[in-house]
Amino acid sequence: MRTLPIGMSAHLASGTTTLCHCWKLMPVAGVALGFTDHDHDLAFDGVTFEAQAGFEASEIESSLGLAIDNLEASGALDSGQLDAERLRAGDFDHATIEIWRVNWQDVSQRVLLRKGHLGEVTHGGAGFTAEVRGLSHLLNQTRGRVFQFGCDAALGDARCTVNLETAAFRGVGSIVASEDNRRFTTAGLNSFASGWFSLGTLSWESGLNAGRREEVKLHGSGGIIELWQAASFAVEPGDSFTIRAGCDKQFATCRAKFANGESFRGFPHLPGTDFITTFASRDGQSNDGSSRF
Repeated sequence: MRTLPIGMSAHLASGTTTLCHCWKLMPVAGVALGFTDHDHDLAFDGVTFEAQAGFEASEIESSLGLAIDNLEASGALDSGQLDAERLRAGDFDHATIEIWRVNWQDVSQRVLLRKGHLGEVTHGGAGFTAEVRGLSHLLNQTRGRVFQFGCDAALGDARCTVNLETAAFRGVGSIVASEDNRRFTTAGLNSFASGWFSLGTLSWESGLNAGRREEVKLHGSGGIIELWQAASFAVEPGDSFTIRAGCDKQFATCRAKFANGESFRGFPHLPGTDFITTFASRDGQSNDGSSRF
């Protein structure tokens, strides 16, 4: 049960209210942003809540248990802090969002209605809609280790121990031509075998995407690079990048490509379904096909 501040309780009981909603958006990197559906800017907790952004939220529903409570927030892209380019670039992916009910005549009278994370964001030329996921969605995320064939370490981290800054696993190149923002031809990677950088990472050093990092899907012959997702901004000839080797998380790759079998963080000798099927076929059936059990 939610407890209201004393002033807020009295205001609601008065029968005449001056209430609005305020949204506080906290990106993973960057400063908190504020928006309100009131017709004037408001400020509290060191954040100014802009009125002109046109924010509004769908109906908020809460359920018992651990079911994930979702809602949507929508708004116009007319704030200097929130525009289509920043949304497209993923600056607000997984941002924390707080939704407050506020007495706009006295902002000290407020109550937190919901806190969650920004999910899928869709936007057009003048507005956007964002999914707000309740905190219980974090319970769907894997915590700790999982018994599996593949390695669960991130390539190059402290558990993996591979140094991706060595010349063997790091290349520098530039764009020669691009089909689109996802697939392009590069120069400077001829000394590396085809596929060496597949499943790796690419960091832009110049161009409109400078400072951003991409996940590489494919490194093909002739310097072809394909990303899992299109770069946020146009990829143009001459754009430079640094690319680092990738790993498919298999034990054979860990030994052959990185000579790092001792640090492999998977369980390559776990019996799989093929072993179980073979065992059942061998020990559970007689030669004539009838069951022995």
